[in-house]
Amino acid sequence: MIFSRQRLEQIENETLAPYGMRSRHSRGRVYPEDEHPYRTAYQRDRDRIVHTTAFRRLKHKTQVFVASEGDYYRTRLTHTLEVAQIGRTIARALGANEDLTEAICLAHDIGHPPFGHSGERALAQLMAEHSGFDHNRQALRIVETLERRYPEWPGLNLTYELREGIVKHETEYDVASAERFDPDTRGLLEAQIANAADEIAFNAHDLDDGLRAGLFTPRDLDGLELWETVKASVGWDGADFDDLWRHRLIRRLIGLEVTDVIMATSKRLQAANVNSIEGLRALDRNVIGFSDEMQARNRPHKDFLYRKMYQHYRVLRMQVKADRLLQQLFEAYAGEPRQMPETTQAHIDQVGLHRAVCDYIAGMTDSFALDEHQKLFDPAERV
Repeated sequence: MIFSRQRLEQIENETLAPYGMRSRHSRGRVYPEDEHPYRTAYQRDRDRIVHTTAFRRLKHKTQVFVASEGDYYRTRLTHTLEVAQIGRTIARALGANEDLTEAICLAHDIGHPPFGHSGERALAQLMAEHSGFDHNRQALRIVETLERRYPEWPGLNLTYELREGIVKHETEYDVASAERFDPDTRGLLEAQIANAADEIAFNAHDLDDGLRAGLFTPRDLDGLELWETVKASVGWDGADFDDLWRHRLIRRLIGLEVTDVIMATSKRLQAANVNSIEGLRALDRNVIGFSDEMQARNRPHKDFLYRKMYQHYRVLRMQVKADRLLQQLFEAYAGEPRQMPETTQAHIDQVGLHRAVCDYIAGMTDSFALDEHQKLFDPAERV
């Protein structure tokens, strides 16, 4: 038996919740193309994201630690895969479209420049007078324009819903700007799930990496309500901490947060009497999220990570170096564009000098940016 696209769409219609997005109800693509015989529209979107250059480069882009710190720590790629896994779990439990959720999760960070949030901050400052920079808008530029994989059109020709999910991605650290995508309405449930999955992932995995790196110890976490809850739930008495206990504690933290989001969201959906996508979009706030109790537990947890990890001198040193490196690259390319590849130089006529330089730098991996800086500024380095 072969499950055709029509059969898969029928299964979606029979199994998804009323507010889950059916692929056959998609607003479609900018450039018309034939449907696939055995993949839905959102499955094709997901596959197109995975095959992009931008997605592959996430392997060598910083999450918190640069590659020189060790190969255990999260990169943008491993973080993205973890977000997608969490997103699918939440989507399945709530009756949302798993394929659309996964596709949005896989695409949510492809616009990130090298060196994590410090790289984004540096480019935002450098582009402040040239229409700005943020990774959500850059991700949209990538899928709509910068990736060239088809002779018939620019970009990937993704569905409206996936592109909307990219620009409506928002967490405490990401602010959405959704021009062209019904900015006055809520994102689909699948897009909102990607937001929550992203937050759960970095809450847990940054904690894991911080403990692994020795930036803080389990004893430093004592007294934080969320940490105490996790400890009690696995029966750890605070002694004999090793890798196996760390893995178990992080797994339990993810499980508790995922379960809380599922239960709290289900209650909100019922309280708001949401029984359609239109009803979901019309709400005055996103329905996906933690319970009030978990939100209160998460706040001290995030504050702890900010103080002990993101502001740790080892992390800050790399951030300062990244700011300086990207500024010098930007000024060098803008001052003499012929130092960039010819294909990038040709891009200047289409988008302007500063945007072309920004696109070039934003697409770099950490290692490529370091190599480029050495080639440009070290007289002894071969170019």
